[in-house]
Amino acid sequence: MRAKYILPVFIALLITLLVLVPLGIKNDSIVNLLILIMIYAMMASSWNILGGFTGQTNLGHAAFFGLGALATRLLWFSGWNIFLSLLAGAFVAVAFAFLIGAPAFKLKGAYFAIGTLALSQALFVTVGNIFPTISSLPAKYLSTYQLTPRYYLILGLTIFVVSACYFLVKSKYGLGMMAVREEEDAAESLGISALKHKLLALVASAFLAGLAGGAFAFYHVGYYPQFPFSPVWTFDSLTMVYIGGTGTIIGPIIGAIFFVALKELLAINLADYHILVFAILFISVVLFLPGGLVEAWAKIRRLFRRKKDVKVTGLSPKV
Repeated sequence: MRAKYILPVFIALLITLLVLVPLGIKNDSIVNLLILIMIYAMMASSWNILGGFTGQTNLGHAAFFGLGALATRLLWFSGWNIFLSLLAGAFVAVAFAFLIGAPAFKLKGAYFAIGTLALSQALFVTVGNIFPTISSLPAKYLSTYQLTPRYYLILGLTIFVVSACYFLVKSKYGLGMMAVREEEDAAESLGISALKHKLLALVASAFLAGLAGGAFAFYHVGYYPQFPFSPVWTFDSLTMVYIGGTGTIIGPIIGAIFFVALKELLAINLADYHILVFAILFISVVLFLPGGLVEAWAKIRRLFRRKKDVKVTGLSPKV
């Protein structure tokens, strides 16, 4: 099989396997774990558009996730179709992105990161004051609650989010975003509007995070409405992207799988100390693997290819 066909075939087989999981596995804990991984993968992928491909460190990403969850939950409970509720929730997140976009991008570097974190925290506190009680499914929804339809809906949303990231990055707008990331002044000198591309990245990131938030709202039986606004969602997304590899399509997905699996394992065995382990892990990745697991794998492949070439040619490698 030619190399260019390997990845598409692998993706098709993986999607087929995920589709068959609820049919072949009756263990709800495994299905729940996969749902959690997919929600995290959507969050990480959406953060990566602005943070990884455009180079803007957004520490308020949970605001978009929370707005999507809140709007979807309220509209769904009021009688809207769940698909329309999800779409509306995503557009509420986009509206907030438009509202804060231009003023926020006047801030640079650490100031932008701190400013977005402050906005997210303001929403976190405000929502907690307006909706102080737990949001539980009404009896008519609770009596018909089924895990499998939610799994397939979230799987479909995950495929959409990852595909949207891929096609956006491969487009001329994606190239413009990466040009802004590498050198904003140089991009401007070439006629690439930095503000336009940063706003586009913010809006796309907000829309996809809003969808992830809607999926969270549809999946959970009960939670406090302020919980999706927690900064934990932002920092978890950031951690997953850095573990997997910033500025890549597959990196956030690998990071989500690694993050959720390790988190579940450590939470069972180390209880509250798992947070400390993740802090050490994150610092280690930033210091020693700045490109994440994707770059580490690429280095390993280059090393083995170099050794293979040496064996074939009989020449010693260049120092």
